[in-house]
Amino acid sequence: MHISLSCPVHDSFRVQQVAGMFDVPLAERLSEEFDVELPTGDDWQVGLIVGPSGSGKSSVARRAFGDSLHTASQWLADRAVIDCFEGLSVRKTTELLTAVGFSSPPSWIKPYAVLSNGERFRCDLARALAKGEGPHPSPPPKGEGIVKSLPPWGEGWVGAPTIAFDEFTSVVDRNVARVCSAAVARAVRTGRVNCRFVAVTCHYDVAEWLEADWVLDMATRTLTRRCLRRPTIELQVHRTDLKAWSLFARHHYLSGTLAPQSECYVTTWNGEPVNFCATIPVIGYRGRRRFTRIVTLPDYQGIGIGMRSVRAVAQLHRQRGHRVSVTSSHPALIQHCKHSTDWKAVSVKKTGRSRTSGSGFGNYRSSTGRAIVSFEFVG
Repeated sequence: MHISLSCPVHDSFRVQQVAGMFDVPLAERLSEEFDVELPTGDDWQVGLIVGPSGSGKSSVARRAFGDSLHTASQWLADRAVIDCFEGLSVRKTTELLTAVGFSSPPSWIKPYAVLSNGERFRCDLARALAKGEGPHPSPPPKGEGIVKSLPPWGEGWVGAPTIAFDEFTSVVDRNVARVCSAAVARAVRTGRVNCRFVAVTCHYDVAEWLEADWVLDMATRTLTRRCLRRPTIELQVHRTDLKAWSLFARHHYLSGTLAPQSECYVTTWNGEPVNFCATIPVIGYRGRRRFTRIVTLPDYQGIGIGMRSVRAVAQLHRQRGHRVSVTSSHPALIQHCKHSTDWKAVSVKKTGRSRTSGSGFGNYRSSTGRAIVSFEFVG
């Protein structure tokens, strides 16, 4: 791909002064030309265009992806985030938000403007990926290369569109950037979102977390085909008390407090608390327990930390001779258990469960009106 860039030089006293001070040659226009290579095959899922500011990343992305390049867009101030995905069902919208690690229902009903930078970035990411849920163009005719059958490059082959995201992770701290990178790569590779994804960024630290299949480095303008591997995430699970819940409570979609009989666990990553889960006895059933709270902090959602922690705690209970179950209405948890060999579905209640089933606890909050699914841990 040949890129030609130019811009006019507006003459002024200060322009003349700076040109004289720093020996900058003046012309009517400033121009630059260069060539870059992009992959033309269909054997990739995640790509990365990276390089320092001013190196031409956005120009290459605009030329390569055209309307498929996502840039910042306006969000309505008087609507909840969940209402800003026109054309998508509530179910599909929540799946997209969950896929990028924004899986906190209390935040879904807030306006975009009141969210944190990390939450806003995930919303922008979900909106970009939503473009892949629309009608898809037909694959190029047999025998035609992708570059030959376009512009723009990247649309319309193998039935899956390509979504490029400019300024990827530029507005979030680097810890959130790494987790978001792993979350979107996981969503693409597992088919939870129907597209290929290209990140355009000045940050090199996301490459391994994206596990990019190819990297175009604009610092050297070289294309590398490789399959990077994400660093290992090592979690530690700790037994704790009820006080730890205060750190996680506002991020959970149930507002009820914890029962005093709760057995609580906190999971840490590099010494930082990232997940909380608690179990309580099942009333009337000796040796049976169920999870009453599972919550992962927003900055760490989307890469599987929550259910890995739950599995570790469930396995601990199994070793103590307990039968363990989880009941939830959260789509992400239901989908995980549904496809996992660690769990088996034992009950589906479309209208939830009445308050009488929890009458043994004064702070019990029933699931009446919410569809819930129960799973038992089989290990």
